Amino acid sequence: MAEKLNVPQEQEGHAMLSLKGQQRRRFLSLFAGTAAAATLMHACSNNDDPSPDNGVNLGSGDIGILNYAYALEQLEAAFYIRVTQTFFSGATATEQQFLTDIRDHEIAHREFFRNALGGKAIPMLETDFSKIDFSSRASVLGTAKAFEDLGVAAYNGAGKLITDGAYLLLAGKIVSVEARHAAMIRDLLSNGSFADSSAVDANGLDMALAPPDVLKVAGGFLKSKINASNLPTS
Repeated sequence: MAEKLNVPQEQEGHAMLSLKGQQRRRFLSLFAGTAAAATLMHACSNNDDPSPDNGVNLGSGDIGILNYAYALEQLEAAFYIRVTQTFFSGATATEQQFLTDIRDHEIAHREFFRNALGGKAIPMLETDFSKIDFSSRASVLGTAKAFEDLGVAAYNGAGKLITDGAYLLLAGKIVSVEARHAAMIRDLLSNGSFADSSAVDANGLDMALAPPDVLKVAGGFLKSKINASNLPTS
């Protein structure tokens, strides 16, 4: 039986749908034509093994899945902290406020997982944002879109791997916020694209990706190596 954490009752929310995983190639094609496309493809080609023997071990069972989510929240929080330190050239007051709000949400998500996991939490990961031009609106928002779409797909893909109902409810609450972020960033880039066919399929379902495929992308923005070899697969 998977070991349980003491998750406060108020952190529970609506259950997340466990959606069918999508192929990595289809997911990456969503970014065609954006500033993040080349960056993400380059990241994947340089990080084909998301589970090196000497990497940070996420663990197994539900604890491993929570550490997986914690790793992604660390990455997103670090990205938005960097974005808001010096906004890209020409950033409007509205864009600055939106990006600051997202930063605060991602920090809150990161800290929730850190505190809930306690001694079972992985260490803080070292990021690598050298491929991103933080002075460019296209680069920043294109990367933000990629990260947010990836985050939604990651939570959707991990839902079926969670055995404890309380954790699944929590994941559902967090992924709903990540989807709000994705919709807002998409509309900043192209008004009305928040739920177009590249985000939602003909069945009205969002994308889902398994942890190995997510980590192949995320790993391109991390100096720390992640060992996900003990995560559940079904």
